Amino acid sequence: MRYLQSLFFCLLLISTSLLAESKNPADYPLRLHIFSRNETTFYHNRNAEESKGEGRANLFENSEPRGIDFSFECSEKLKPSFGYETYPARWKKPGQELIVLLPVFGKNNAYFTCNLKTQVKDYAYMARDGKMSSEPSTEFKEWMTKHEYDPEHGKNTPVKAGPQTQPAAKPQE
Repeated sequence: MRYLQSLFFCLLLISTSLLAESKNPADYPLRLHIFSRNETTFYHNRNAEESKGEGRANLFENSEPRGIDFSFECSEKLKPSFGYETYPARWKKPGQELIVLLPVFGKNNAYFTCNLKTQVKDYAYMARDGKMSSEPSTEFKEWMTKHEYDPEHGKNTPVKAGPQTQPAAKPQE
């Protein structure tokens, strides 16, 4: 009987480790830029237990930007991206559910995962002057190319486009 208990315990440990999500950023090929989120945090004995909410983000997949609306239930608070910061992500169910790798704030090289139920849009979100709007993904992609911005490939900060060349003024006679 003791043998069966030990075997059951070992199998339980193995299955738990197989179900645990990877915390290795290399296992997350996509990038997610979170613009906004609304959340409610649930506490037990003054300790945060989980956060639930919804938000909007851009997902970068195969160098293509797509807006997504999402809902989530996380073990920790979900923070919006700062500036052009993006988080590693991968599909759990393509087009329906993402797993996002998020940093544990205040701890170096510590991460937690959060599942987002997604609704993928045929446009990308953008923010200008503090206001959020959308534009066709092709236009956003042109902006990305012009500013050398491609977070999937390590280009995490857009570069300023050089001044547009204008024809030289004709000398006055």
